[in-house]
Amino acid sequence: MQPNNERNNDRSDNIQRRFHLLEQAIGQAAEASSAEPQLPSELRDSIQRVDRLGDTARDILQTGDPARIRKLLADMTTSAERARRVCTNLPQLSAQIRGAVSHMVSQIQELKRDLQ
Repeated sequence: MQPNNERNNDRSDNIQRRFHLLEQAIGQAAEASSAEPQLPSELRDSIQRVDRLGDTARDILQTGDPARIRKLLADMTTSAERARRVCTNLPQLSAQIRGAVSHMVSQIQELKRDLQ
């Protein structure tokens, strides 16, 4: 059995890795949205909101404040799910944007799971 501080360090490393993957996924979704000129405003706005939240996420995660972290993840989830619903309802969107949004949503879910 690992000592407590080693387990905490492993958990912290996992969360940092997961957060890095989330940042990449958000960046990919933002890039994909920029590449599509006819993107519905609701989808573009949702991705931009997740991107802005992602910009503040590292600071919030480092505070270790469970209430702020829960609110951040809830806000990210709400906007990401809205983006996913738009993608689901508009099959004419490119595979690139649909895949990027789906990946972003799954990375948020994985971070939430790792933080529990």
